[in-house]
Amino acid sequence: MSGDAAKILNVPIAGKSYDIVIGSGLLLSGLERVSALIRKGEKTALISDENVWQRYGYAVETGLNALGIATEAIVLPPGEKTKDIGHLSLVYDRMAAAGITRKGCVIALGGGVVGDLSGFAAATYMRGVDFIQIPTTLLAQVDSSVGGKTAVDIAAGKNLVGAFYQPRLVLIDPDVLTSLPPREFAAGMAEVIKYGAIASPSLFALLEQTTVPSMTEIICSCCAIKSDIVAEDEFDNGHRAILNFGHTFGHAIEKRYGFSKYNHGEAVAAGMRIAAHIGEKIGMTAPGTAARLGSLLDRYGLTATESPVGLIEHIKSDKKGEAGGVNLVLLKALGAVVCVYKRFEELEVLLDD
Repeated sequence: MSGDAAKILNVPIAGKSYDIVIGSGLLLSGLERVSALIRKGEKTALISDENVWQRYGYAVETGLNALGIATEAIVLPPGEKTKDIGHLSLVYDRMAAAGITRKGCVIALGGGVVGDLSGFAAATYMRGVDFIQIPTTLLAQVDSSVGGKTAVDIAAGKNLVGAFYQPRLVLIDPDVLTSLPPREFAAGMAEVIKYGAIASPSLFALLEQTTVPSMTEIICSCCAIKSDIVAEDEFDNGHRAILNFGHTFGHAIEKRYGFSKYNHGEAVAAGMRIAAHIGEKIGMTAPGTAARLGSLLDRYGLTATESPVGLIEHIKSDKKGEAGGVNLVLLKALGAVVCVYKRFEELEVLLDD
């Protein structure tokens, strides 16, 4: 991958357009793009987790310092349990103690947990400071770093406290994926497969080929799909809902086990299986779609399956729920989706049957 020219995708949101820059070596060579967006003389919060910091944090901090950017490194414990109000409060306190002002900046260096928490901190600290994403996991590179959804979890459920807050830049270096444990890489592939399933039969078919596709090509394809969807529906009032394919059930599965048994991608993969089977059961999804989706998930190590029985209680507390029911994202066929409203009573029958 070395030597690839950077690819630039623009997210064309009125008044807050930004670039997604993708390319080999950008973790360090792209820091000039980062520094160009930071006001001179202002301090920047560089937020990461312990695992990412040990591998990449010092080099990124040194690179920023060399470009004249003063940083306050805030290194958090890894894992979903960090994405809570307590750690958010810690971040606020560290930023305030470091003297970060309204003209400062937050840089998220890490996966989805770091990105979500850092983005919410940026959205709310002094009523909003600049925010830059440097995602280091596949899941974050293809999904969570793009689109401006930021949040923390509370006891009642996942991502229930958050804000829509777009970054100024998303800097993606596919080379960092070589350091991911297989399980984390597979988790990211769940989101990649989701994009193929909901919007791109050609991407889905590419993933089914025997040769391994270029990760740069995969990341660009997913980011382009999400960019188009977000530009059309920034605040998730309509079309953006298709990105939730598998997530209503996936979040319920995560909550079933207290966010301890599965990571997010594994839970979403299991949720996509349930959604595809329900779609076929009610005649909404073309026969055979669930089997083809399941085979591709298996191929990338996403073999977990979960019984849908009893999930309804966890679905009721999900933020996607509406009064008395939920909009399910189902496939018509690969590359085509439909949203179907089901009252909780109807859905319970489908899940428990």
